[in-house]
This record gives sequence, structure tokens and C-alpha cells, in this order.
Amino acid sequence: MTKKKDQPEASMEQIIRADGRYPLDAFAFLHEALAKTSKSVHGEQDETANRHVSGQQLCCGLRDLALERWGPLAKTVLARWNIRGSIDFGNMVYLLIKHNMMRKTDEDSLEDFRNVFDFEDAFKFVAQFELKE
Repeated sequence: MTKKKDQPEASMEQIIRADGRYPLDAFAFLHEALAKTSKSVHGEQDETANRHVSGQQLCCGLRDLALERWGPLAKTVLARWNIRGSIDFGNMVYLLIKHNMMRKTDEDSLEDFRNVFDFEDAFKFVAQFELKE
């Protein structure tokens, strides 16, 4: 029996562990942010529809989900996963692309993820309090 051309040779977990740069939890977070970003960009579509998002859109979705989920600890959680810049999101995506677990268009590039936003500014948390009379 032969494998299909686009079928991965190893499981996603095996590939992520072999690469070693980012933990499995970071990829689970990436997957969740991708789904949320795609829904935000394209709305509700069926599973067969093209739901491509750009590297910049995905980075912003990842940032927004991190802030929503962890608030002032977002930067700390990401740093614990070795994510210290938007290029790290791109490295994760392109690892999966390399192993046929994600797709890209001809226009997509790893450079689309470089310096999308400044991590210091993006994850600067300013507490907002509402004063009650």
C-alpha cells in the first residue's frame, strides 16, 4: 500500500516533538486561533470552503486570543512556549506546512509573520477599573 502524496509520514505529535522548538500546547493554541480567525475573517462557511487567512491575520488572531484567555499573563505564557515574536507563529505554521498538515498559497511566505506587531506593545496590559459611586 502506498501513501498518498499529501499524506503525512508521521503524526503531528511526532513531528512537533522531533522539531522541539515549541510544545504541543502551543500548536493546540495555534489550531484554536486559526479556527477563530478564519471564522472572524470569513464568517460561517461549510467545511469544504476555502477559509485561507494571511500570516498577518493569523498573528493578530493569536494575539487577540492570548489576551482574551490570559490577560496580563499572555506574554508570559507565550514565552514559556518559546514564542517571543510573531515569527515564532510563522515557524510553527511552516513546520506544519512542510509536513503537509497545513496548506499555503503561492503568495504566502514565512516572512508574512515577521514583525507583525511588537510583543512588548501587544501584550502590555493596562488594567481598567470602573469606579462605582
